[in-house]
Amino acid sequence: MAVNRFTRFWLLGTLASHFHVSLILAVLPASINGWRRWRRRARASFWTSEAPSNTLGETPITPILGVPREIQRNWAQYSPYFPVEDYRSPPKGCAVTQVNILQRHGARFPTSGAAKRIVVALEKLQSVEEFTDPRLNFLKTFTYALGEDDLIAFGVAQSFDAGREAFERYSQLVSLDNLPFVRASSSERVVFSAMNWTQGFATASRNKFSPKLSVILDEAANDTLDDAMCPSSGSSDEQTSEWLATYAPPITARLNSGAPNANLTDVDTFNLISLCPFETVFNEKDSPFCHLFAAEENAFSGFEYSGDLDKYYGTGYGQDLGPIQGVGYINELLARLTGTSVRDNTQTNRTLDSSPTTFPLNRTIYADFSHDNQMIAIYAAMGLFRQENALDPTSPSPRRNWRASRLVPFSARMVVERLQCGSETSDGVCSLDAFVQSQTYARNDGEGDFERCFI
Repeated sequence: MAVNRFTRFWLLGTLASHFHVSLILAVLPASINGWRRWRRRARASFWTSEAPSNTLGETPITPILGVPREIQRNWAQYSPYFPVEDYRSPPKGCAVTQVNILQRHGARFPTSGAAKRIVVALEKLQSVEEFTDPRLNFLKTFTYALGEDDLIAFGVAQSFDAGREAFERYSQLVSLDNLPFVRASSSERVVFSAMNWTQGFATASRNKFSPKLSVILDEAANDTLDDAMCPSSGSSDEQTSEWLATYAPPITARLNSGAPNANLTDVDTFNLISLCPFETVFNEKDSPFCHLFAAEENAFSGFEYSGDLDKYYGTGYGQDLGPIQGVGYINELLARLTGTSVRDNTQTNRTLDSSPTTFPLNRTIYADFSHDNQMIAIYAAMGLFRQENALDPTSPSPRRNWRASRLVPFSARMVVERLQCGSETSDGVCSLDAFVQSQTYARNDGEGDFERCFI
């Protein structure tokens, strides 16, 4: 019987295109009440020993937020992970022989820059002596309590659940001599997400299999899991600013009308809308800012499209030097799928990738933890979600499938499965040889684009 190898891709649990496709250690309390208290701490890290007893089995521990799903899915890259459709088992006659998981870190606080802009907007509103819009009265007693950059408890739970799901789906690929190989980019929230994934995996196996984070890639050096190696690459500022000037002015005007002398700008409005997702995932209940902007036409849909534009023109197809930043990871992926040495002259760390200790080729599960911007670059370099027309900075197409909430939400994941099949099949899979051949851009080191990163 002929044996054939195929690949299929799953992005956020959905069928992608034609492919089937300062250290803080926290030991969890034994009681579920203690677990709940721990979850509410201002800063989250990772689990080092055991998870609460109710995590065993199929019930996820990631909280269900008290916000309608249609709003959550308009939070762009700040949306919580959600599966777009159920996982599909391999076609008849096929078996999974290798899995490559690329995952974004879990939910976090705003970045330091975003946090400063949020505070500026809040100070303007809270300097108002008397609101004429009663919807704003909550601001009289509102206290801003978010931190900066760090992983939060909700994000911890997301990564743990992802690790547990990986074991439950692929346990047949694991043995004591063949544990998942795990890497992470060196940002603290990424490292902690990787560690929580390993703990979720171990817990699902009832601690029979305990994978470890084996490699941390320094973001100040060659790193295929971060987008910091193309200094000449541009930004999405022009396109996102144009869109902000299109959708935000009516919302800003209504806010200023209800808050005399606040003098909010459209940038302030955007940052106030962002408090809906950031506060909700931190407090694990709906933020008053969600209620405030739910009544504003186009507030959340406009916010979502801003994220779509940011990713498309930041490291996606709309950025001339965006896709090149994903080439190194793709060449690592090809090496794993084919069991051959990495061939790459872009972002890879040759010392690490040439060692079987730091880049083994004989594992059945690989899990890499990264950032949203880097994942977008990898999608674009791979040719996923190519748009018929470039995203218009003033007019969203309702037909687009480029949506940040689906591509890179908190804890987003792309899963590449290698299949072994007993006969030819076209049931939603791509032959491994065909997939390798399709990655000409990556196999040719970006066809000169990497050199342009330094001009």
